[in-house]
Amino acid sequence: MKLFASHALLPAGWCRNVLLAWDDAGRFTAVTPDAVAPTGVERAEYVLPGMVNLHSHSFQRALSGLTEIAGDGPDSFWTWRDLMYRTALRITPAQMEAIAAQLFVECLRHGYTSVCEFHYLHRAPDGAPYGDVAETARRVLAGAAQAGIGITMLPVLYRHAGFGAKPLRDEQRRFASTVDDVLAIVAALEPLRSPLVEVGVAPHSLRAASIDDIRALVGAVPRDRPIHLHIAEQEDEVRQCLAHAGRRPVSFLFDTMAVDARWCFVHATHLDDQEVAALAASGAVVGLCPSTEANLGDGLFPLAPFLRQGGRFGIGSDSHVSTSPVEELRWLEYGQRLAARRRNLAVSRQERRVGDYLWQSALAGGAQAAGRKVGALAAGCVADLLVLDAAHPNVAPPPATLNGFVFGGNDNLVQDVLAGGRWVVRGREHVAQQAIATRFRSTLAELRELPS
Repeated sequence: MKLFASHALLPAGWCRNVLLAWDDAGRFTAVTPDAVAPTGVERAEYVLPGMVNLHSHSFQRALSGLTEIAGDGPDSFWTWRDLMYRTALRITPAQMEAIAAQLFVECLRHGYTSVCEFHYLHRAPDGAPYGDVAETARRVLAGAAQAGIGITMLPVLYRHAGFGAKPLRDEQRRFASTVDDVLAIVAALEPLRSPLVEVGVAPHSLRAASIDDIRALVGAVPRDRPIHLHIAEQEDEVRQCLAHAGRRPVSFLFDTMAVDARWCFVHATHLDDQEVAALAASGAVVGLCPSTEANLGDGLFPLAPFLRQGGRFGIGSDSHVSTSPVEELRWLEYGQRLAARRRNLAVSRQERRVGDYLWQSALAGGAQAAGRKVGALAAGCVADLLVLDAAHPNVAPPPATLNGFVFGGNDNLVQDVLAGGRWVVRGREHVAQQAIATRFRSTLAELRELPS
């Protein structure tokens, strides 16, 4: 299979007249710039790599719009979490699959071609284990297969309700897992690994897993697997960690464990200067989710000093108040501008265009966090790509393409999407969009009929 692009974003930058070829396994076999368009090969004007969504809780797509109602007291991440728990206790495995498929269709239509699923709904609503320890993880993977998105499944270790090994609250009963439970899920999913599916692990947070448990889990999984962890998302979490360990979360982890490029630290919102430097030097990726972080009132990550020290980042949709990588990147930059009261902050000495810097950096960080060979139009990589709508006035020739794409308004400029060598979006519509949406609507109706 082949596609000829008048303009394509390759690892070295925009190139002209690029012939892209991929095989039945869904990998690029050749990417040739300055080519002559072969007869009978489909043509496109503007082609770029699909983005990696490095942080997703797919079931939370069912919450969209339901938590934007003020309570009697001050609302915060913690009051939102209580509402999320109520939903988590009601969803069946079949409903998880339907919700995941809908979410992944939306992600694909907006330009994500890979997702990292931070999955912690392991048990039945009453807290009992399923006969298949990987039952719910398989359901999310089935939703990904129906949508055609590449996925890194990250079964979550969730043992405690807070620092000091506090016992889980009753409403957290579906999350309960030990190191052995997570390793059993990883083993059960091993036969499903492929160019489209990877399996890593995710200690939920320092609140929910002890350092000893995290060390045991990391030591037991193959050394090439990704490791994701929520950290320093909330100021209360930082205060609790200081009270428990006498250190802030990132310092506590780095002082007690070896951290390398396999790690992805999600949010990492509240850092001091020493932690910023340590995180940047580690080679780990920071997973930033600006739309969710804004929705939950988390705060702003210290992006400028992190980038100055060579830090790596990717983006994720997390709770899915947005499923657009453009919106995540735009608000990543805009949040920094509001805090600093300056403009054009996410740049480097080599790349002065903000849109280009953001897209390329998030591609590299996302690919690293996913543990899959994605994020580039290059031979050997998974054949993921986006075709922009060349007829739209916001789409301009290089070098203005990415700045227009990221900062040019709210129209979805993604026209076609190839994921894993298969066309999954054509003319802005997913190939299974109607059937998946119908099942999703039925699922939401079922959930609304249940008592809260």
